[in-house]
Amino acid sequence: MKIVTTSAPGKLVLVGEHAVVYGYPCLVTAVTSRIKLVIEEITTKEVIINAPQMNIMQYRKPLSQIGIGDIPKEIRFVEIAIKNFAEKFPFFSGIKVTTDSEFSSKIGFGSSSAVTVACTKALSDFFGCNLSQKDIFDLSYKTVLEIQKKGSGVDVAAAVFGGILFFVTSGKIVENVPNSSFDFIVAYSGEKIDTVSQLEKVKKEADKNPEKIQNIYKQIEELVIKAKKAFEEENMVFFGECMNQNHVLLQELGVSNKKLDAMVAAAVTAGAYGAKLSGGGGDCMIAICAKEKRSIIESAITHAGGEIIHVQPNAQGVELEK
Repeated sequence: MKIVTTSAPGKLVLVGEHAVVYGYPCLVTAVTSRIKLVIEEITTKEVIINAPQMNIMQYRKPLSQIGIGDIPKEIRFVEIAIKNFAEKFPFFSGIKVTTDSEFSSKIGFGSSSAVTVACTKALSDFFGCNLSQKDIFDLSYKTVLEIQKKGSGVDVAAAVFGGILFFVTSGKIVENVPNSSFDFIVAYSGEKIDTVSQLEKVKKEADKNPEKIQNIYKQIEELVIKAKKAFEEENMVFFGECMNQNHVLLQELGVSNKKLDAMVAAAVTAGAYGAKLSGGGGDCMIAICAKEKRSIIESAITHAGGEIIHVQPNAQGVELEK
């Protein structure tokens, strides 16, 4: 019985979220929390999907009906990934797909993109298509856009390529950014805002005040360029200052909240080089710090109501599991 297992990492945007949706660059890191996906051969001509952490078990559809009709939102990205793969590389044998995640979908690590990438990679290897990383990115990004209608592709890029990336919308530029001294703290605010809802909120504000929003995006772009240079030079003090300025601009965009602001302020007051939200409207914040100050900063963030999430940056991209 043929079995293929893959895993793909989550992500956190270091500098540049929201602006990246509209053609501007960002810096993103893949994180060590991963989503695993297993494909097994079955004798019936259908697709069975198990996602136990989403309370979905033995969901099944005939091969001819994949992507058609009602699809539970918990497994929508998996089913549409299978549909898009099958349209490009038709297959006629049944498969069972099982997912397992090291992080909650409530935390904004890009779980939807990670499971899409893991699924696309698994299908490629299961059916012997040997898709390149670029092919996996393109097919996965197509799936994400089909479901979410908008998005930069940055989550997909982090899941595919891994590491720390300088990324421009739609994958126009995907460049690895080296840094050996990078250390960060991640904390969850306890709130998760749907990505599409958050993008719609910013778009409505842009429709009302286009000059204001474009000016913010341009300032974010300048910060990303400065931050990239600081990162490459391992000047984490200046990189942290870029993060602080980015958080202020995200506040102006209206995508922060009191809880995140308090967590960010607590980290900086406790000695972090810099801190900012990652995502927006809730979700996570990240702080850059010297190793010797980590425990003090983590305590300050916890006191402000944050939950420390133990992940590391610069994770491996999508890969086959042994």
